[in-house]
Amino acid sequence: MPVTSREWQLAARPVGEPRDSDVAFTESAVSDPAPGQVLVRNDWLSVDPYMRGRMDEGESYIPPFELGEAMTGSAVGTVVASGSDEVPVGTTVSHFRGWREYALLDAEGLQVVDTDLAPAQAYLGVLGTTGLTAYATLVEVSPVREGDVVFVSGAAGAVGSVAGQIARHLGASRVIGSAGGPEKGRRLVEDFGFDAAIDYREGDLPGQLAEAAPEGIDVYLDNVGGDHLEAALAVMNLRGRVGMVGAISVYNATEAPAGPRTLPLAIGRRITLRGMNVADHYHLVPEFVGRAATWLADGSLRAEETVVEGIENAFEAFTSMMRGANTGKMLVRLRHA
Repeated sequence: MPVTSREWQLAARPVGEPRDSDVAFTESAVSDPAPGQVLVRNDWLSVDPYMRGRMDEGESYIPPFELGEAMTGSAVGTVVASGSDEVPVGTTVSHFRGWREYALLDAEGLQVVDTDLAPAQAYLGVLGTTGLTAYATLVEVSPVREGDVVFVSGAAGAVGSVAGQIARHLGASRVIGSAGGPEKGRRLVEDFGFDAAIDYREGDLPGQLAEAAPEGIDVYLDNVGGDHLEAALAVMNLRGRVGMVGAISVYNATEAPAGPRTLPLAIGRRITLRGMNVADHYHLVPEFVGRAATWLADGSLRAEETVVEGIENAFEAFTSMMRGANTGKMLVRLRHA
């Protein structure tokens, strides 16, 4: 018999920060799987900054959410009915039809995950595209070399907290992170192994960064954009590398932001600024998972999670994450009867 699944739909295109009226929490019937399909009960959902862009209309690197339809995103769940011999009932899988309790999926489009290697939710964070984004940025997009000084913005977030630790594994001599508030700064140093933490809420970001990096920075992993990019360019060394991963500071902007005033410095210093899309780097998955699993096992890589309970709170988890309420990966754990 079909199951009833609760889900989140986009009801209106947000203007500025998304509001409750922009989404709808509703129910839909999900059919039994046909041959070659599986029915997955989602156990964990991921909420991520890029989803804000998908709420807007227009072309991007990923299609926008459609009005009146369930939103999508990364999820991990358990197969509860199967029309596929390759993916039997009880298998834990990752997929891209989050924001709902149950998903009917083609078996060939799923990724079976090894829960003996790591907990299921790790495949949405440190062992998923979050961790891969940090790794690929620091290996291919803006590669870290032995002795480099590395700066990470949004360093207490999902990508940033992993990136700082990976930079150390790749040979960075000094790792600096920015975050909002003294508690997050403390955790960057004490829990994630950063050498210095900058509290952007204290103001004078350029001055704080210059003090933290008296010899300049060689690599900047940018999760924030705006004033952080401007400050980083001012202290970049000759032939520095900037991996442009995100720009969360402007995702809710209603007007186009002004460009960094320090951008002309990139000319004389021969700085490379390169945009990063994790979809270009899936060839690194086997290498990354192998190395990251080893680091997790020996304790040299710490995976932090902020967990919100219940699918009914998924939208609140998303908006809270956009305001910086999380440390590490923001996840939604679904409750099932």
